[in-house]
Amino acid sequence: MLMKMEICIDSVESAIIAQHAGADRVELCAGLIEGGTTPSAGTIQAVRRHVTLGVMVIIRPRGGDFLYHELEMETMLEDVHTAKRLGADGVVVGCLRSDGSIHVEQTRALIQAARPMSVTFHRAFDQCAEPLLALEQVMELGAERLLTSGQEASALEGVELIRTLREKAANRIIIMPGGGITPRNVRKIVALTGASEIHMSCRRTVESGMTHRNSRVFMGAALYPPEYQRKIADESGIRSVRQAVP
Repeated sequence: MLMKMEICIDSVESAIIAQHAGADRVELCAGLIEGGTTPSAGTIQAVRRHVTLGVMVIIRPRGGDFLYHELEMETMLEDVHTAKRLGADGVVVGCLRSDGSIHVEQTRALIQAARPMSVTFHRAFDQCAEPLLALEQVMELGAERLLTSGQEASALEGVELIRTLREKAANRIIIMPGGGITPRNVRKIVALTGASEIHMSCRRTVESGMTHRNSRVFMGAALYPPEYQRKIADESGIRSVRQAVP
């Protein structure tokens, strides 16, 4: 069985690169520095226009935790409908309660709104207090896929839990490792977890085309990412992963 490879991206350019490099699917986001937030309608529509691979849209109104109030739920439901209308293949969702359990009612509402699109429960799972209980809840909710680093900083560190989740799932849901996967460690992660799908960023830095640069002004907040650099998908890195786990 061929390994399915999902690439986390934030632009049309990166979607095209991912497709050329042999990815099966992209997770389309904005705000990757915050772990991914919902992309604009224009981005979704443009990505859908330019690529034929699977497009999963993250539904996350902000960075930070996954404890959402009523107005944020209203926003997420609208974003699910927008993603569906614009031709996304699926959405990536997840809601928690303050005690670290899955907010079943909120998550169910998002999943029901998404159908017939595919649904992935995202790495909110990695903030759950009881992962095996959370797994059962995600499966009962009907999500097709669970993205997780095994509740560790990287999937390599979390391989033990990821493997346990796959065993407990018994093919009822796809357990997809994600977090710190690279061409150097992907073969080991797949071997240790038995995963059939992987999720990764695989990005490279490109310099801005600006020749005039004002180093005194910064357009962001207190955290200062490089103003004259940006990240795009790394085609050679994606191809290396495809060669490592065909």
